[in-house]
Amino acid sequence: MKVLKFFIPGLCVLAGMVSCKEEVSHQPQASEYPLLTLGLESRTLYTTYPTVIEGRQYVEIRPQVSGFITDVLVNEGAQVKKGETLFIIDTIPYAASYEQAKAAVATAEAQEATSKLTLEGQEELYKEKVISDFELQTSRNSYLSAKASLAQAKAQEVSAANNLSFAKVTSPVTGVAGMTSIRVGTLVSSSMAEPLITVTDNSSVYAYFSLSEKEALSLIKQYGSIEKTIASYPPVSLILSDGTEYGIKGRIDAISGIVENSVIRVRAVFENPDGLLINGSSANISIPYVRENCIVIPQEATFEIQDKIFTYKVVDGKATSTIIDVFKINNGKEYIVESGLSEGDTIVATGAGLLREGTLVKAAGATTGQGTGNGNAAEDEKEGE
Repeated sequence: MKVLKFFIPGLCVLAGMVSCKEEVSHQPQASEYPLLTLGLESRTLYTTYPTVIEGRQYVEIRPQVSGFITDVLVNEGAQVKKGETLFIIDTIPYAASYEQAKAAVATAEAQEATSKLTLEGQEELYKEKVISDFELQTSRNSYLSAKASLAQAKAQEVSAANNLSFAKVTSPVTGVAGMTSIRVGTLVSSSMAEPLITVTDNSSVYAYFSLSEKEALSLIKQYGSIEKTIASYPPVSLILSDGTEYGIKGRIDAISGIVENSVIRVRAVFENPDGLLINGSSANISIPYVRENCIVIPQEATFEIQDKIFTYKVVDGKATSTIIDVFKINNGKEYIVESGLSEGDTIVATGAGLLREGTLVKAAGATTGQGTGNGNAAEDEKEGE
């Protein structure tokens, strides 16, 4: 009996030690992940829209009178000035019509003067009661008719003078001439489908593009009104067809007040001192979106399920999935979080797609004890011993 009493306490101690070791070995261990504590940041994001460059003025030169081209004075692709003569249409018939109109004016002036003298004489005779009321009124009507004929003749003279001037086709703007198939001897008319030539003023150019109704509404809300948006919007960039960025920034100078097919037209203007931008060329306009005091997270910290974006927020040392809303525009590496996270929250920065709900996590390189995430693993181990 004494021997049994001696060994039983020892067995109890051994059993207790084994039980403690098994309990420690079955404690879940926290996995190491890069963690990120969120703060407020500022970002400028860019989005691009296709556009076609248009010169500040693009004019199709068309004839206003008919006739044969007698002279071509413009060089294709050359710089032309406002008022410069580009083509000459046969002036002989129009010069003749103008001389004829001037002669008609002279005749009408003589007839008007004669009618006036006759009326003055008739009025004197009427005072002497030599002629009747009818004869006096007839003289008055003749004078009025002569005045009307003179006015008509003068109008025809102006028309003839205009036609003669139209025979010299001039440029209404200063710019660069396009290409033309018109040569000396070509018969032209005001009804022809193709213009004689085009002249483009490319000293500054316009870039038109379209914003969705939702995007435009967001901009207007951000700045307060269309006018304030135009006045306050930051400079925009132009990406040329070869992928390079145009060296001069542009500015938005017009936003349509009408929604057409669910989009709103916007116009940006760019200075073009070197003539690099050509009317009709394609490009992309890059629009900046500035966001101040926002929460920014890596896209690697998110995963998607059924068009919803999730991230893992660390709560009491455990990964807790959280739905977030993000700004529609991103740089391909980060998201701006609109809702779902707050300043001071800690999230798993990478590897979110490999985590499970409730996984114990600790910062990579840190030591945690029994999944508590408090970094006191060595002290906990000593207490266990």
